[in-house]
Amino acid sequence: MASAALSPATADPVDEKLVIDDVEIVSRAKAPEGLPFDEVLSGWLYREAETRALEEDSFENPGMLAVERGEEVWNTVDGSQGKSCASCHNDAAETMKGIAANYPKWDVDAKRPINIELQIDKCRIENMGAEAYKFNAEEQVALTTYIKHQSLGAPVSLDLTQGELQSWWDRGKDVYYTRTGQLNLACASCHEANAGKMIRADHLSQGQANGFPTYRLKDGLVSLHQRFRGCVRDTRAETPKAFSDDLMALELYVTWRGTGLAVETPAVRH
Repeated sequence: MASAALSPATADPVDEKLVIDDVEIVSRAKAPEGLPFDEVLSGWLYREAETRALEEDSFENPGMLAVERGEEVWNTVDGSQGKSCASCHNDAAETMKGIAANYPKWDVDAKRPINIELQIDKCRIENMGAEAYKFNAEEQVALTTYIKHQSLGAPVSLDLTQGELQSWWDRGKDVYYTRTGQLNLACASCHEANAGKMIRADHLSQGQANGFPTYRLKDGLVSLHQRFRGCVRDTRAETPKAFSDDLMALELYVTWRGTGLAVETPAVRH
């Protein structure tokens, strides 16, 4: 069934440079050791010209509306401590620059990896006296997009020596290659074995995470765990909870696979 779902048609990624706001975005990088290809490629290289052009122009990029909304959330006082994000972190353009390129990180208190969304929740609870966001709340996605956008152009680089990240990386790799659902598909079935091929009307990319949250033309702004859950659902398997151990391990592994690619948030895709 997996082979029947994939079309034999192929289409090579474009050989073009991505520049956003005069920042050249690394969209091709040497693959980390252990991957079965020489280069890791941004999903931008697999998109149609019109879609690529949307991401290149920040004025036209619909995902930038979330960046603007995220800036509002960043400066909004919330919780019993009467603080906003800016109360502690001041100007995000300075204090958040490059930060997102190094997440997920090991959290000593939680004894597990955390991503930007979970770091936001930790700050809200411990420093602001506010409640954690519900998954995919508009404020959560907007603030995550805003924070990640401050790292635009920074190369993805994870430190797997932190805490027990290596064992979580191992778990994420297992999740990536494990076939699930009635369609018997793994992440690797589409984004490794069939990268560059067409599935229905879509061009399969390597499934890199460096542009999330991403604006998808058919869905609007989509967070990484929303996309993970959508992919699992599409295999007709039981959909895991966002930020579950399996999905956090998968985020760690998938992010590592894009080592060297630049942060593109908010990317634009089909």
